Amino acid sequence: MKKRLISLLMVSLMVLSLAACQNGNSGEDNSLKYIEDNGKFILGLDDSFPPMGFRDDADNIVGFDVDLAKAVCEKLGVELVLQPIEWDAKEQELNTKNIDCIWNGFSVTPDRLDIWNGFSVTPDRLENLTMTEPYLLNNISLVVVQGSDVTTMADMAGKKLAVQSGSSAEETLNNDDNKAFKESLGLVNPFGDYVTALMDLETGNSDAVLMDSVVANYMINDAGKDFVVLDETLLADEYAIGFRKGEEALCDAVENALKELKADGTVEEIATKWFGSDITLIKE
Repeated sequence: MKKRLISLLMVSLMVLSLAACQNGNSGEDNSLKYIEDNGKFILGLDDSFPPMGFRDDADNIVGFDVDLAKAVCEKLGVELVLQPIEWDAKEQELNTKNIDCIWNGFSVTPDRLDIWNGFSVTPDRLENLTMTEPYLLNNISLVVVQGSDVTTMADMAGKKLAVQSGSSAEETLNNDDNKAFKESLGLVNPFGDYVTALMDLETGNSDAVLMDSVVANYMINDAGKDFVVLDETLLADEYAIGFRKGEEALCDAVENALKELKADGTVEEIATKWFGSDITLIKE
């Protein structure tokens, strides 16, 4: 009798467990519904990273990624909330749900390389996050003052290099593939943002800044500084949008919105505003 009762109990538990799974109470991806119910989409960003996301003279957060995210949120019918974060803690901010995505010149290639959808990516990042396909190409390059005796990576031997802490440039520098270059340096100066790093370069305290070429070219053209981006690079890089692991529904919704914006000309309009032409990789 006891065995029969135990068997019936086990069958009942299995039925209840199956019903729970069918009702979406176990393992269901509610990421899109989560932001729809909240009515807002919280974007985590470094607010000193022009032209992707930065503060203008009126202290408003503006930029290419900001404009693109606003257009996506209009498609999704939710409010865009811009949340500045410490870039070093970006994954922690995402995993604790303080933000819904990392979208601000977020590299998919800061470490060892692999191939994903035709692009080189870091397996570790893809293992820990759900990411969109890359939407913008970028290079990790050296920026020097006009007329500098540094014209190649080899010229940095014994010299001082500035980097932004937690950036893809710093991660690239720490990559084993670039060990010889890093060991050849006299000193690495870490800074909280690229603006400060470039100021250090301008004063002559650093001999070069290692940074994203997209950001460097914008800052040079916008500020009219006598800086030069060297042709030689440490890494060919791509930007993508990062979500919590398994949040495929939200990722797919954002990607579909980007494709629609590409098709209707909105992406070209935004890209031309910030870069002079549509340099994005977004497909219709």
